[in-house]
Amino acid sequence: MEKETLPKKDPAGNVLRKGKVFYKNELAGYITETRDGYTFQYDHEFLKKNIPVSVSLPPGEEPYHSKELFAFFKGLLPEGWYLHIVSATQKVDERDSFGLLLASAGGDTIGAVTVKKWDNENG
Repeated sequence: MEKETLPKKDPAGNVLRKGKVFYKNELAGYITETRDGYTFQYDHEFLKKNIPVSVSLPPGEEPYHSKELFAFFKGLLPEGWYLHIVSATQKVDERDSFGLLLASAGGDTIGAVTVKKWDNENG
């Protein structure tokens, strides 16, 4: 098993929540929520494969930044009646896009990409 390459440290320490992004069950990158918005950064080892997780996020060394959750990741969020179920069972506000992403995109998604909550306990 290859060792993952952690994203660059946030010098301001303003990371609120973070997740690991997987492509076909292989670590592809990291998504973080900060006070300024969102950041997605590819894992260094995954970059060697030159595979994009989305056409809107082509592989590159530099992190992507956005004031809003990236459209690609918004597309993984539950909608309609399923949104109500996820919100109630996971105790996540329906307007909390990043919280919903971490609560619902870790398993059976519509495609090859999953997102799993990343905290100190689960590496």
